[in-house]
Amino acid sequence: MKNVRHIFFDLDNTLWDHRKNAYLTIKDLFSKQEIATKYKIDFEEFHTTYHIINERLWEQIRDEEIDKEYLRKHRFYDTFLKFGIDDETLADYFEHHFLDEILKYNKLVDGALDLLNYLKSKNYKMHIISNGFQEVTERKCVLSGIADFFETITSADSVNIRKPRPEIFQYSLDLAKAEKSESILIGDDWIADVKGAQNFGIEVIFFDVLDENPLEEDLIFIKHLSEIKQYL
Repeated sequence: MKNVRHIFFDLDNTLWDHRKNAYLTIKDLFSKQEIATKYKIDFEEFHTTYHIINERLWEQIRDEEIDKEYLRKHRFYDTFLKFGIDDETLADYFEHHFLDEILKYNKLVDGALDLLNYLKSKNYKMHIISNGFQEVTERKCVLSGIADFFETITSADSVNIRKPRPEIFQYSLDLAKAEKSESILIGDDWIADVKGAQNFGIEVIFFDVLDENPLEEDLIFIKHLSEIKQYL
């Protein structure tokens, strides 16, 4: 990939370990509200239920079926409802505190910092293109200590368009003053990142964190971030 000068990273679960940070945050809120004692709910079961609901809602946001206000209203409310608890106040407490509390946990995906230092030493220009909320995307980068690696940070909220729509890729490339032929995207979402980048017309490396093992011809996919060094 000798022509690549610009590397565009997805953020959540590609560099910033959202799954782990969310788990720790929800566990803390769960404990503070004494949910296990009050409602006889096992935390691991609660978290698994939340994770399934939240992932589905994010898919619906990506597919433009719902907006972020719907997600924020329903992800915890629907989770509690699965356990027979119809309590909007309790769900609002979790949602209100979640986005602030999660920023207390800033674990990176294994190998992320080493990879960023490696790519910096190779003089690549690096950027973020995220479907996450604008109000937390930059703070995640700053608080986790990786903000200085990136020349631009594009959040879907800032342009009201989400991956895989081509407009957000074009916006990000324009912001970076980059051409398609010299750009590559690295991300963990098959639809938003891989199909989005392919349809837009830029190279992509699929970070296959969920072991989907794609059989698509000519697609580069990795299981650990360190593997990227083989290609860049």
